Amino acid sequence: LYYRALQSRRRTLFSFITRTSHSEALMDGEVYRNPTEVKMSQIVLPCHANHCGELSVGQLLKWMDSTACLSAERHAGCSCITASVDDIHFEHTIGVGQVVNIKAKVNRAFTSSMEVGIVVSCEDLYRNRQWKVCHAFATFVARRTEAGKVQLKQVIPRTQAEQMEYSIAAERRRMRLIHAEIINDLLMSECLQFEDAVPAERTRVESVELVLPPHANHQVSTFGGQIMAWMENVATISASRLCNAHPTLRSIDMFHFRGPSHIGDRLVLKAIVNNAFKKSMEVGVCAEAYQGGEPLRHINTAFMTFEVLDQDKKPQTLPRIRPEPVDGKRRFQEAIARKKVRLDRKYIISCKQSEVPLSVPWDPSNQMYLSYNNVSALKMLAARNNWVLTSEKNKVSLYTLEENHVLCFKVETHVAIAAEQVFVLLCDLRRRHEWDPHYKYVINHADEDDTIYRVVTPSVSKGGKVQDFILLASRRRPCDSGDPYWIALRSVTLPAFPPTEGYNRGEVVCAGFSITEEDRCLTKVCLRSDPDKYS
Repeated sequence: LYYRALQSRRRTLFSFITRTSHSEALMDGEVYRNPTEVKMSQIVLPCHANHCGELSVGQLLKWMDSTACLSAERHAGCSCITASVDDIHFEHTIGVGQVVNIKAKVNRAFTSSMEVGIVVSCEDLYRNRQWKVCHAFATFVARRTEAGKVQLKQVIPRTQAEQMEYSIAAERRRMRLIHAEIINDLLMSECLQFEDAVPAERTRVESVELVLPPHANHQVSTFGGQIMAWMENVATISASRLCNAHPTLRSIDMFHFRGPSHIGDRLVLKAIVNNAFKKSMEVGVCAEAYQGGEPLRHINTAFMTFEVLDQDKKPQTLPRIRPEPVDGKRRFQEAIARKKVRLDRKYIISCKQSEVPLSVPWDPSNQMYLSYNNVSALKMLAARNNWVLTSEKNKVSLYTLEENHVLCFKVETHVAIAAEQVFVLLCDLRRRHEWDPHYKYVINHADEDDTIYRVVTPSVSKGGKVQDFILLASRRRPCDSGDPYWIALRSVTLPAFPPTEGYNRGEVVCAGFSITEEDRCLTKVCLRSDPDKYS
């Protein structure tokens, strides 16, 4: 009945609802600004540029790290160090004379670590134009004080955009923790041999840097951004040796700092081309430190993707690489796995929601990213704050939200049951038929948090075909106290379950439950759904 009411409303409701921006007006007329927000603006001088007259990526990384660190320390109230940086994709280059604007703010704080969101844009002062260059998410850890380990205060989101980033930060943290497992699961490819391949040994680069006071931060530790700049330098040299040209850095994979470096350290930087694809190559870089006769300490390992551009700024075809035995072959295979991860992330995560196909093909290799996208899409839908109450009956409230002639709905109620029990009951597919006859059977139990199953529903029109769905259900328990439980649903495709005659295959963009504990025995249950379509 609710669905038919919504279908009727879809034809009559044409209200326009604006999205809230990052800055919102407060009651007294002042403009709200996130208390952890830090901005940096730098004009690009020739000393910051490379041979092409463009800002060196290493210099940009230093500025990004400094800005993000200041934001983290503003929230923590103490010194912070860079722990990791998620994938960075550089959309545009920046020329000499242009202005770099960097904005950083803390999205969420956990026990002693926090996620800082960084946005970089470029400004052309002469043409009065601005454009986005890249965005990144860095994890910072608050350093121990004399009083012991730091317990960070929670971030309180004030705007719709902040609420969205706060909620999805928990998903990104989960992805960081399992990133290495994903790579290991994909190490199945073989090393192909090419007659005209370039020996990987030819691309090997090793360089030593002495850490001096100008390279250190106010904590007397080497700037994370400075280390990244040195790593970018040797990686660029390595890539140049393969292609005999000046390469352009396109992306940096997620990486973690394994330990600190200090003034007086000798930093040993090693780089080698791990693999060359048709129009891109991956360079692996390792940073190790030592003082005196002590053994090398592992600081960081990063993987950078380069392209070589022609005069029209189009990627050129690159020569193939011949890996070294044993370790070289391992790096060769790992590079293939990381490339697949990058493509999956770009296809599933990085695209705007409107650009992602409704039903994405599922397989074990992209399971983690589909799960991330599934839960993140539901959290983004839940963060919207412009829902309109449409009807209320028997303590069940129906809300609608229309944007760009697309209607979403939310059904909300309260039950006198503990939130944990509600979550378990809604997740238990073996008992779901007791209250929902449409859920037929489990197709694939992907892991403890994700299950794929088939749903069959009656037709919404007289004489129409029965509809079926292939849905991925992703479940999440609270990350912190006060967080809701989540059960997210989205359509996927499986070759073993194609559309069948007699059924109209439906697709769901985003749907699911949020389960919030309001008291020990009082729980708020919300069912939300973005539009679906029927083929």
